[in-house]
Amino acid sequence: MTLTTTPRIHASLLILGASVFLLSAYNANFWRTFVSATGGLGLSHLPLHLGSFVLLVLLFNACLNLINFRFVVKPLLVLLFMATSATYYFMNEYGTAIDKSMIQNVLETDVHEAFELLNWKLLLTITLLGIVPSMLVWRTQILFCAGKRGLILQGANIGGSLLVAALLLLLFFKSLAPALREHRELRFLLAPTNYIQAINGYLKQQRARALVVAPLGMDATRHASAGANSQRSVTLIVVGETARAANFSLNGYARVTNPQLAQQPDLLNFTDVQSCGTATAVSVPCVFSALGREHYADDKARAQQGLLDVLAHAGFGVLWRDNNSGCKGACDRVEYEDLSQADPGNTWCVDDECYDERLLDGLPELISKARKDLVIVLHQKGSHGPAYWKRAPAAFQRFGPVCRTNQLESCSRESIVAAYDNSILYTDHFLNQAIELLKAAGEKERVSTAMLYFSDHGESLGEHNMYLHGAPYVISPVEQRAVPFMLWLSEDFRSRYHIDQRCLAARTGQSFSHDNVFHTVLGMHRIGTAVYNPGLDIVGPCTHEA
Repeated sequence: MTLTTTPRIHASLLILGASVFLLSAYNANFWRTFVSATGGLGLSHLPLHLGSFVLLVLLFNACLNLINFRFVVKPLLVLLFMATSATYYFMNEYGTAIDKSMIQNVLETDVHEAFELLNWKLLLTITLLGIVPSMLVWRTQILFCAGKRGLILQGANIGGSLLVAALLLLLFFKSLAPALREHRELRFLLAPTNYIQAINGYLKQQRARALVVAPLGMDATRHASAGANSQRSVTLIVVGETARAANFSLNGYARVTNPQLAQQPDLLNFTDVQSCGTATAVSVPCVFSALGREHYADDKARAQQGLLDVLAHAGFGVLWRDNNSGCKGACDRVEYEDLSQADPGNTWCVDDECYDERLLDGLPELISKARKDLVIVLHQKGSHGPAYWKRAPAAFQRFGPVCRTNQLESCSRESIVAAYDNSILYTDHFLNQAIELLKAAGEKERVSTAMLYFSDHGESLGEHNMYLHGAPYVISPVEQRAVPFMLWLSEDFRSRYHIDQRCLAARTGQSFSHDNVFHTVLGMHRIGTAVYNPGLDIVGPCTHEA
């Protein structure tokens, strides 16, 4: 008699077991949120919770039976377990929800940022919840019914699962409907359907991208008084990274994170500004487009020119300097400098990355050589996490103790916040250095200068058990949406463009958003074009004729 150690299972039982495993092993966040949304734990709610579990198992079972064929089911289950185990780690560790913009953010993250997320716990999770069940499935002999009998059984599994699921849905609909309507985040938490839907949405978005970019603001012209002035202007637009307004002492934060900017007498700090998105891949192209958050879509933004193109049409020299992962299409048609790659000979580069002050290198010479008005965008590394401690040089590691690992679960919340606050302290220094550089250029080169600063999005630092950013906007916490926004205008700039500083100061407490940036940049430079909306120009009401 021959003994075999190869486990055997019928295909129908394998699929049912896989459905139970997917819902049980990878969905802790989903079930935690679902139980809370439906009244919490208790005997009275037990039928609803058990019934909902069975309902979802049946729906998963019906879907997985669609791939339950010889030579197909094993590799697809392995792929499913591996991908879902990685998804589970990030959802469980950082409170992350998965939608289309999150997939876009992941795919557009550079290699260096991706490596910052790797750690032993991620590898252990993928091993236990991905590799182990995958190996078990791969070693198992799956028994299939042959021919028509197999197809009939498969159809019966699908039809029977859907029928019983429909009955359960009818039975519990009164309790489920309010929970699903009021807690839309549930659909972003249920794995693997969340990332499968998100990937599908992202791919549809990519296929819909236009091959031809429509012109925008070709009619852009300078106001007569601005164009007639022989003095050149230089404007820095600083795009911050992952800086949340709540941790700026200029906005009332108890820890002094803005000691240098607080000493700049002409700096205007706007205290109530909302971002366009919760991830760089969304916010950066959105803020430089004319669409606004309500009408923004990636394919729409890439199908037409943006703010930097309009500035070029108006005769400005435009340059984008990057210390991050690119401009996400916002600078495709203007001069671009990538300063994010480590240069051993550069003062600001350490190990495999560079501090943000590298973005200021060579700017005085560039300003001196220019023969027309300039707009220069500086894209910061800022406070990008989870390796916050890497974002600031030693001289700015003022707050502590500091979390020095990307495994945030191994750090106290206080140490995470301290590391983050040090990055804000360094951003304070960087912005102050930028202003001082502009002041010096104004005196030496006789140019009028200005700086506009805003962050692309905020960051969660443990509030509601959430970390990092990228939550679907509709359910995102305020910490990921409320961003710092500052404006500094030299006296010469205000004089050239007839801007009333006291009027602007009176507006700093009003509510604004990324939607205002496009039109404010045009308005502060007195650029006329059909795409300019004076109602969204922060500076416009404070600009007067000569």
